Amino acid sequence: MAPRRKENVLDVAALTRKLQGDLPCRGKQLAMMFALMGQPCHVTCPAVFLYGHSATGKSVLVAAVLEAVGAVRAVVNCVEWQNQRQLYEEILNQLSGQGPCPENGYSQYARCDNANDFVRLLRGVIEERKIEETVYIVLDKAERLRFMDGHILPAFLRLSELSRCNVCVILLSQIVWEKFRCGTGYREPTVIHFPDYTKSEILEIIASDCPQGYEPTFYASYVNLLLSIFYMACRDLNELRHLAKLNFPKYVEPISKGEATEGDAHKLWRNIEPHLKKALQTVYLREVSSAQWEKYQQEMTSQANLPTMLSARAQVELPFYSKFLLIAAYLASYNPAKSDRRFFAKHHGKIKKSAKVSKKKETSNQLLGPKAFPLDRLMAIFYSIVDARVAPSANIFSQISSLVTLQLLSHVGHDDQLDVPKYKCTVSLDFIRSISRTVNFDIIRYLYDFV
Repeated sequence: MAPRRKENVLDVAALTRKLQGDLPCRGKQLAMMFALMGQPCHVTCPAVFLYGHSATGKSVLVAAVLEAVGAVRAVVNCVEWQNQRQLYEEILNQLSGQGPCPENGYSQYARCDNANDFVRLLRGVIEERKIEETVYIVLDKAERLRFMDGHILPAFLRLSELSRCNVCVILLSQIVWEKFRCGTGYREPTVIHFPDYTKSEILEIIASDCPQGYEPTFYASYVNLLLSIFYMACRDLNELRHLAKLNFPKYVEPISKGEATEGDAHKLWRNIEPHLKKALQTVYLREVSSAQWEKYQQEMTSQANLPTMLSARAQVELPFYSKFLLIAAYLASYNPAKSDRRFFAKHHGKIKKSAKVSKKKETSNQLLGPKAFPLDRLMAIFYSIVDARVAPSANIFSQISSLVTLQLLSHVGHDDQLDVPKYKCTVSLDFIRSISRTVNFDIIRYLYDFV
């Protein structure tokens, strides 16, 4: 990429208006990025830290802004490069334009073993190419830098100072900057937060993907219907966009067959309702590919293969104690805390008739959904239902983390809370019953709604 001449001046207002159409709901972050960058030959901010959950637009916004201004840049995903030498060499390859290829025998621009060599070679690349504008180094998944040598992160944050060149390092991460602090020797970056999209923003973004041949208002009503089902279970924009695209052909199937019009919302809903229920069981856990899903939708008349494939989650293999932990979590989520003594204490005493009568008037806990419970309540139920005596060990608690990673449990609250951690069980009744059968545990006897 050839560097721009010094006299080039960017029309920031025009670029902002142009990019706002491609990056909806990110106008504030877009304006902050342009303000920090300034004009091409201005001395810019040495380091910028962008953080937010996945699918909040960090990587897309940075790539769009740098592409729009035609900046000299190197974009590196820290997950792909496991040590500092590979990381440094990849940045130098991109900036020099001399990466591995058949013409040069797949050789690197230069061997770079440490930060000292990297600063020297970086200055050499800038001088060779006579780059007079800001050079941007984008490090995606920057949290991986915390697991490399301790000097690497401070070196990147002070790269402009060390190289005596106009260099800006942009760090993209899903965790907050406070977890990056590494003692002394580093410069505080400028921090930009990318908050989660709200429901209305997600609706606006997905509705912009309206397929050809359909009215935008019709597609927006379909997306609104989809969000009313999936928004409580999933906030990830990529997953919701995938679900919207995947299920739309089934939604408009009665229209394509001539059995309904775009105004027959009730008929369209009845046609897609069973498919959305199946999709709700596989959010984040895609047992089938998109192509298989579409094939099964076409074969729904037989009703043979789809339930078998989608029940793969129910056959998931878990360690023995993990199954009991998951059962205990389900009981803690759907049983009121006041009933624990009744179900799990040996001498709980008699139950008054008035308690039975008042229970019938309450709404079913299965309909209200899972409730958060503290860790100590989970462990108390676990030790009550497991037959063998199990000592509290790191192995048991690590299995709770594994269940959270598998998204069978969900961690409620923040990591820095001083109180006991709280969780929710995210599995369905059918799933937990199938798990209970594998360990010969009758979970129905212990559920408040069924006693």
